[in-house]
Amino acid sequence: MHVIAHDPYAAADRAHAIGVDLVSFDEAISSADFISLHMPLTASTSKLLNEENFAKMKRGVRIVNVARGGVIDEEALVKALDSGIVAQAALDVYTEEPPPKDSKLVQHENVTATPHLGASTMEAQEGVAIEIAEAVVGALKGELAATAVNAPMVPAQVLTELKPFVTLAEKLGRLAVQLVAGGSGVKNVKVTYASARAPDDLDTRLLRAMITKGLIEPISSVFVNLVNADFTAKQRGLRITEERIILDGSPESPLELIQVQIANVESKFASAISDSGEITVEGRVKDGIPHLTKVGSFEVDVSLEGSIILCRQVDQPGMIGKVGSILAEENVNVSFMSVGRIAPRKQAVMAIGVDEEPSKVSLKKIGEIPAIEEFVYLKL
Repeated sequence: MHVIAHDPYAAADRAHAIGVDLVSFDEAISSADFISLHMPLTASTSKLLNEENFAKMKRGVRIVNVARGGVIDEEALVKALDSGIVAQAALDVYTEEPPPKDSKLVQHENVTATPHLGASTMEAQEGVAIEIAEAVVGALKGELAATAVNAPMVPAQVLTELKPFVTLAEKLGRLAVQLVAGGSGVKNVKVTYASARAPDDLDTRLLRAMITKGLIEPISSVFVNLVNADFTAKQRGLRITEERIILDGSPESPLELIQVQIANVESKFASAISDSGEITVEGRVKDGIPHLTKVGSFEVDVSLEGSIILCRQVDQPGMIGKVGSILAEENVNVSFMSVGRIAPRKQAVMAIGVDEEPSKVSLKKIGEIPAIEEFVYLKL
């Protein structure tokens, strides 16, 4: 089904996000097989569908009006039904409500008429109440709201597809800002998305909002969401630029990786600085779970569940065992461990995922291991 719409107030990107093409009024009424009206009754919409406009329609068009009765010239609609221009009409609104018993329109054999009380039924009221309650609970949990009217329009199926990448985006933002010495002074952030999909098939506003949330919330008392993310970033002087890398291959997955870089800052973990001079973290989604796959210039592979300890060390035997033993003494469970190195026996970065927060004593012991040159604990 090809859906077109005319709406002088709708943004093209919101329409595109739900698979709708915006067209002119004349194109809409002249090319549609089914016309559904959804508008208020104003001076500009009164008798919008009149004899002149019915003449522009395809013969056999079907019309549904669940907006306001006055937007259709009812006498003109009866003529259009009699002539066959309009094959059928379904109405639950009328110029006069309730309509007169002898109304030609209501009594027409090709009209389906119902009372204007759809929202007043027990079923409708119960459905609305449940939807509102679920939306409020979801919002309080920080979940994405597909029905937010003042947020970027993201279809439910796209939300489902992007969900693990949304989590990845926020956690990369949280990791990156915690790597900044002092945690403040972040002004310039670059986000890179690598995907095999065409640019028009990847709406990054949701991902950008979650990266913004990850960057700001750990260092402030501000609550960031899909609605206020861009405004909050602007208020704080945070400039986020985006770059897309088009990959060859199957576009089955929306993204291959997300990279977040913070420029012109010092890092509390020097190894997080890439060769180009920015704090750099990179991640992918594997089997539906977000993973950290790069810190600075070091390749790692650690699940972004729980929290992370990053250690820069001299690559040598026994390091994993030493750190693991210190954490085991406090019953801190290790979920993942990965080592990225320049070359055998050279510098390496060990990324350790932990389910519980280690004590300061345990972290101090890790830092005192002779081969460990620096470390940082990052909360997710």
